[in-house]
Amino acid sequence: MEKINETTVTEFFLKGLSGYPKLEIIFFVVILVMYVVILLGNGILIVISILDPHLHTPMYFFLSNLSFLDICYTSTSIPPTLVSFLSQRKTISFSGCVVQMFLGLAMGTTECVLLAMMAFDRYVAICNPLRYSIIMNKIVYVQMAAGSWVAGGVNSLVQTILVVQLPFCRNNVINHFSCEILAVMKLACADISGNEFIMLIATTVFTLTPLLLIVVSYTLIISSILKIHSAEGRSKAFSTCSAHLTVVIIFYGTILFMYMKPKSKISPNSDKLQATDKLISMFYGVMTPMMNPLIYSLRNKDVKEAVKQLLGRKAFSK
Repeated sequence: MEKINETTVTEFFLKGLSGYPKLEIIFFVVILVMYVVILLGNGILIVISILDPHLHTPMYFFLSNLSFLDICYTSTSIPPTLVSFLSQRKTISFSGCVVQMFLGLAMGTTECVLLAMMAFDRYVAICNPLRYSIIMNKIVYVQMAAGSWVAGGVNSLVQTILVVQLPFCRNNVINHFSCEILAVMKLACADISGNEFIMLIATTVFTLTPLLLIVVSYTLIISSILKIHSAEGRSKAFSTCSAHLTVVIIFYGTILFMYMKPKSKISPNSDKLQATDKLISMFYGVMTPMMNPLIYSLRNKDVKEAVKQLLGRKAFSK
């Protein structure tokens, strides 16, 4: 009974950019525009991947999953953040925070695993082109995509349950724009070393292991490309995986920048430094989903042709 009575927190206060009202207005407009671009860009990629028969391949199936994932990921945090920018009461209920934690971590984990699946697809396409249709048949790539979603959901469910079981009885101020799981965990009035250890294991399995698989895949891909004698052949082979490689570099680059940079020491300007870190974190959550459709559309002839045909049909129907 004592443990149950300790959990007295019913809502959390999201600090965000409190104390910077002018910045909140500016970033409301900026983030809103970026969110609209995310919805339109990723939405268009999903639509053309479904409507164009030429894009009914494993690569574009994974891409449409990635686009849907980016829409879901940003929709769990951006709308509440936009509301908080214009609201005086920047609070979220305990249950609402739990849902946001679960969805945010699930989407992030799923993207890590899905990017590894996409790297394997590119490896098979370039290193084993004659057996590609046999290895990457519909059953296999659907199971690979489903496995990515299941892995993200299971990891997030376990981590969220462990955090919910912690007692929250003192501080309820989350120094972030949303209920980021680590930020919430640190508010617990109990020893969280066990939670941190389990999260470290989960990070190794679902973040670093996919990154290792991506590195191995692209090492083999580059080695295979270099063995191609003609410059045109090398260029064509590399173009089939350059967009995915660019997305991986942006995604993991921002993660490494955020979580492996030296922590700022406490100083008279520590509030400003914390505000800067939070803004970088927010743009990381928005920039990658916004860049993905742009990268795939600008660097992919098939997508360009599909967009032209779709627009041409609409123009003709009018």
